Amino acid sequence: MDKGGYKMSRAERYVLAFDQGTTTSRAIVFNSAGVPIGSSQLPFKQRYPRPGWVEHDPEEIWDTQLRAARGAVAAAQISGDQIAAVGITNQRETVVLWDAETGKPIRNAIVWQCRRSAPICRELEDRGLARAVKEKTGLVLDPYFSATKLMWLFREIPGLREKAEKGSVKFGTVDSWLLYKLTGEHRTDATNASRTMLFNIKTGAWDEDLLREFDIPAAILPEVFPSSGVIGHAKAEFFGRSIPVSGCAGDQQAALFGHACFAPGDIKNTYGTGCFTLLNTGDAPIDSKNGLLTTVAWRLGDRLTYALEGSVFIGGAVVQWLRDELGLIKDAAETEELALSVPDSGGAMIVPAFVGLGAPYWDPEVRGTMVGLTRGTSRAHLARAALESIAYQSADLIEAMEADFGKGIGELKADGGAAANSFLMQFQADALGKAVVLPEVNEITALGAAYLAGLAVGYWKDERDIALNWRARRRFEPRIIESERKQRIERWHRAVAAARGFCG
Repeated sequence: MDKGGYKMSRAERYVLAFDQGTTTSRAIVFNSAGVPIGSSQLPFKQRYPRPGWVEHDPEEIWDTQLRAARGAVAAAQISGDQIAAVGITNQRETVVLWDAETGKPIRNAIVWQCRRSAPICRELEDRGLARAVKEKTGLVLDPYFSATKLMWLFREIPGLREKAEKGSVKFGTVDSWLLYKLTGEHRTDATNASRTMLFNIKTGAWDEDLLREFDIPAAILPEVFPSSGVIGHAKAEFFGRSIPVSGCAGDQQAALFGHACFAPGDIKNTYGTGCFTLLNTGDAPIDSKNGLLTTVAWRLGDRLTYALEGSVFIGGAVVQWLRDELGLIKDAAETEELALSVPDSGGAMIVPAFVGLGAPYWDPEVRGTMVGLTRGTSRAHLARAALESIAYQSADLIEAMEADFGKGIGELKADGGAAANSFLMQFQADALGKAVVLPEVNEITALGAAYLAGLAVGYWKDERDIALNWRARRRFEPRIIESERKQRIERWHRAVAAARGFCG
């Protein structure tokens, strides 16, 4: 790249990553060592029009993401001329519809957490579609995914179908919405497409049979691109010059890539609003027999890499609940001190199924439950039980993954906001009976998007070049014996059974 008459070295160029999450929009500028040199983060409003419903304003998502990106560039004290590429990672499954002529959203985005399409899922299951969905998409019939949210919109908005069939309506997950606003292109990547329940992960294309069964017009769908490759160019108005947007992946796949989990058997867990565990299974999809999802990990060129995935809907969000709804804590960091102030949870257990349970249970009807309470149960006990629930739910996922994969994992790579809680990480290691390893750079999701973007433009040479950047910051080894671990897991399973027995 030329600047002022000379060619800039890699050390003088950087990669900008958009990291659009469920509660915040952030952006980070990375150097060639994978180290952040500038970042910015902005929250946006969560909307709950009815119990179990969650919405976002797409324009607010775009506004906060653009401001965060400009803030990150300013914080890094660089210019647009020094940005080699832009990568995008995003909250997945969330549905955005916009008018093809005006570019304006048709209504609020329906967020991945939203359960409003649960009746549609039951209807499709009664029609016998669950098997076809699983075989083609690797997913289960659940409101989590985009397709039934789309079906709900078509049923609720008068005239929407006619406009869609004429090509006057565009659909996208959040990456597509950002790409459209940034580049003017209506596109997505294979990882995000694989989360819609409309994409055949074996053929690598939108599935015509599923579109017909779900009665969704193909005209609204974005074009599918590789996860690493030029997918468009950011308009010069945003950063002073046109910049290639050359990396795109859903947040969990981006985190897997950011952890350099390039070999089959490599596994990571991201502890955010939810918890998401992905296990690299290589170039062959594994059909889960244990309630997990089969998904696209990434697409490089024409080569698809697959993963097994388990999703915990309420991970760090249970700590937000303690703070915002119960008023038991002032901030999330307080939970670690509270948890360590008591020797155990005093028998209390929390099953935080506020929006149902994800893998491996897939029960959209169950709701949050507390069991084992006594007059002596304190806020410290509840804080500890909340943190323990995050580790227990993740342990369920990893046990199921090992069964599907056919062998045990060596260690778990961890990241996300809640991974900063040392009590939680140690309890996770104990619940698994395996080491939990934290990376030196915790912003792994954004880093994965940056790596995908940088690979496409030659900023990083190959996966080996990227793997050299990964370094461990801290390692948590199990501290309890196996019999105690099994007793803890058994009590957790009894609590889950109690919660599921109460629903309805």
